[in-house]
Amino acid sequence: MMRIRGKRSERGAAAVEFALVLPVLILLVLGLIEFSRVYNIQISLSNAAREGARSMAIQNSLPTAKSAAIAAAPSISPAISTGQITITPATCTAGGNVAVTINYNVALMTGFFGASLPLAGKGVMRCGG
Repeated sequence: MMRIRGKRSERGAAAVEFALVLPVLILLVLGLIEFSRVYNIQISLSNAAREGARSMAIQNSLPTAKSAAIAAAPSISPAISTGQITITPATCTAGGNVAVTINYNVALMTGFFGASLPLAGKGVMRCGG
């Protein structure tokens, strides 16, 4: 005959199982938060580079294009600096293309995946509007 075990023999089993699963669960949640934050910054960089290229294609002014790129990414902290923006060519000729590249290092929150991650956003537009 089989004996039916009472509830007393399984006391604390759920706490032990939870303690074993908790580190994996925390790592997954932190990884998801980190990935979401980096992806958001990448999208902001791409949009800012596109705005900078659009401004350069229409107005043909390097300072205006750089300030338009910086203004297009207000959510990035620390903010993009003019030294991180590369515009090629320096003058926009009608019918040609202008490319704006923004290089940015993202400081990661957790440190589990490294201290920082280099990202780049690029936008290209045809000159002359």
